[in-house]
Amino acid sequence: MKAARWHSAKDIRVEDIDEPAPGPGQVKIKVAWTGICGSDLHEYLAGPIFVPVQAEHPLSHGKAPITMGHEYCGTVTELGEGVDGLAIGDRVAIEPIFACDACPPCRDGKYNLCEHLGFVGLSGGHGGFATYSVVPARMVHKMPDSLSIEQGALVEPAAVALHAVRISRFKAGDRAAVFGAGPIGLLVVEALRIAGASEIHVVEPSEQRRRKALDLGATAAFDPGAGDPVQAIRERTTTGVEVAFEVTGVPAVLPQAINATRYEGQTLVVSIWESEASFQPNTVVLRERDIKGTIAYRNVYPAVMSLMERGYFSAEKLVTKRIRLDDIVRDGFDALVAEKSQIKILVEAPA
Repeated sequence: MKAARWHSAKDIRVEDIDEPAPGPGQVKIKVAWTGICGSDLHEYLAGPIFVPVQAEHPLSHGKAPITMGHEYCGTVTELGEGVDGLAIGDRVAIEPIFACDACPPCRDGKYNLCEHLGFVGLSGGHGGFATYSVVPARMVHKMPDSLSIEQGALVEPAAVALHAVRISRFKAGDRAAVFGAGPIGLLVVEALRIAGASEIHVVEPSEQRRRKALDLGATAAFDPGAGDPVQAIRERTTTGVEVAFEVTGVPAVLPQAINATRYEGQTLVVSIWESEASFQPNTVVLRERDIKGTIAYRNVYPAVMSLMERGYFSAEKLVTKRIRLDDIVRDGFDALVAEKSQIKILVEAPA
């Protein structure tokens, strides 16, 4: 079967590999659609970040080259021994987290903070940029009949956004700022609407993405190249926002997000970073501000799909391009680098 595999930075190849078979407790899926994530783009441009290279990942037991793709959905084609609650033909979305179930965070139910955390399609395993995938049954979530199969490829990134808002200090009626209106930033805008934001201020250099943020419910959208976004947010809010979400991974943006918050405000860092970022600690100390990080999600897929049934996180609004697996580098990764108008690119699995 065909699969897009990461060999090194700037070296992703579509290759023929053996079709995987499910073992006990595993499920085989005919992949339908897979989204290209910002994390995938980080691996393409500057990896390895999550990809294991020198040694196998302790949970996936894989190392480079690995089949990429973790935002994906498809149809169940085969069940391994001992799998129940699923049937051949079920349409499913994949929750791609590898967790050990034994470390303190896992025992506390916070499996996204596992000491050996990994992701299918980043840390090994049978990723979604392929014809077929095999995953543990616990990663498989049956989709409601009312949702299109395309929506299944947006469950994973929407889960990131919803979890970020859930674990922040944001409360209904608060004001928020979102720095970065890529796919996750735009999904955060929607999650904030769901949570009852009174104002949502977006900072984003791409005109197309600013327009999309406004379409999705942002109160205002600022171009950081046209003026100081922190000043613009403070002029609108007087004191600053209660919570700022940093969704760019750009070092210069972190202090902007912090400074856009009010006294005792919170900055939630959602990005995965390729390099270090710095800020003046006194901007936190003298205003008793809070900085918190978030990774992935936990126990949120059913809520995401329920919200999708109500019209949130719509593929029709967020998907800007659909491509074939054979064209994933030129029309996918390279397009995301060159065309800031792109939001979410979906890759169709080979037949």
